[in-house]
Amino acid sequence: MIYFILRRLISAIPVVLGILIVTFLIARVIPGDPCTAIYGERATPELCAAFDTRYGLDRPVVEQFLVYIGQFITGDLGDSIRYSIPVARLLAERLPVTVELGFAALTFATLIGIPLGIVSAYRRNSAVDVGTMLIANIGVSMPVFWLGLMLAYIFSVSLRGTVFSLPPSGELPAGFHYVPFYISWGLAESADQVSPLVVFLGNLKVLNSILTLNGELLLNSLKYMILPAVAVGTIPMSIIARMTRSAVLETLGQDYVRTARSKGLRERVVVIRHAVRNALLPVVTIIGLNFGLLVSGAVLTETIFGLAGVGRTLVDGITARDYPLVQGFTVFIAVAFVLINLFVDIMYGYLDPRIRVQ
Repeated sequence: MIYFILRRLISAIPVVLGILIVTFLIARVIPGDPCTAIYGERATPELCAAFDTRYGLDRPVVEQFLVYIGQFITGDLGDSIRYSIPVARLLAERLPVTVELGFAALTFATLIGIPLGIVSAYRRNSAVDVGTMLIANIGVSMPVFWLGLMLAYIFSVSLRGTVFSLPPSGELPAGFHYVPFYISWGLAESADQVSPLVVFLGNLKVLNSILTLNGELLLNSLKYMILPAVAVGTIPMSIIARMTRSAVLETLGQDYVRTARSKGLRERVVVIRHAVRNALLPVVTIIGLNFGLLVSGAVLTETIFGLAGVGRTLVDGITARDYPLVQGFTVFIAVAFVLINLFVDIMYGYLDPRIRVQ
């Protein structure tokens, strides 16, 4: 298994290099330039010349690319043109929102989608099966922006004042004072005194609430993430349910399932231990890919619910022609996909021993 992991990591190097090249070129063929995008009508030739010199945009393209590769190897993603702070720091501040949203949405999609698919497959062609697949088809057909707005209207406007009322924004209340654990523990006085990794961990609200034993923060963090998670997780939930149903139906007709039943095993053991476990391989693939898409940034959901995450920041960077930001965020997303796919392959080996033998 270790050899398999190392081989996959080595094979990912050309993929990341190709993404570096494509991202660098695409960012520079977009019409316009950073100086004009940021300063607008105030962008004089003298100002833009000084601007290009400051950020190295007056150098030859090949030299800019070599500098970019060197920064990536050393872990330096450069400074954001729009925000005037290191891209690594900006990523550490914005990524936790997207990661928490992705985990919440995927948890919702998995906990609901897999049981629905199993029940639908076991009760094939029954009213339960038809109803479940109808819900799945409706869920996969609803646009995220429409569903997000409808959820916000129903639970924040129509049900306001009831026990079912939920906040329309994904951010914490305006009067809530959020203190990261490294400040609460006295390790630092501000985020500038710690590494980007510590800033990232400190901005994970759920983790921070556990580390600081702050029950109010935990409750608020979960409460304000419900609507965004449901909005962005509905389509993955529907896909997982349909894929689970198809995979379980296929395994229920296999010889080893009939053999297990002929041995007198309980039906629950036959379905869960023999049929479902072997049916989870394609489902794990779908879950892994969907988590990669969620981490890459749910732009519409973050915009609707006012979340300053990776997707929304990346769109702002593209609009401002912020080359370091776009390149840094895109490369991170690519590396995240590679690692997620590696984790999915490892899960394959756990679910199917034949893969470990090969």
